[in-house]
Amino acid sequence: MNTLKRSAGIIWMLLGPLMLGFLLRTAAREISRNDTTDTWIQWGVFITIFVPIAVGLVLFGWFAFKGEYDHLPEQAFLMCGPIEEVVEKAKSL
Repeated sequence: MNTLKRSAGIIWMLLGPLMLGFLLRTAAREISRNDTTDTWIQWGVFITIFVPIAVGLVLFGWFAFKGEYDHLPEQAFLMCGPIEEVVEKAKSL
């Protein structure tokens, strides 16, 4: 199972930059086809929204690859926010 988690982590870490590169390439192509203010705004918004998502994919992959929180019980992750809350909840279980 750990090998599967690590493999999935590598895939997620590669997927974030790959998708961001694809988005930037598509944006450059569309802006060159139709160089108007509306197109610039549209693709600017897409990129602004997607960059944090891509970073989240990479971070998710990093934590899956490293397995830093594998020792915590699954119940500790339910209804929690930041990882600090998960660690505190795991201590009380």
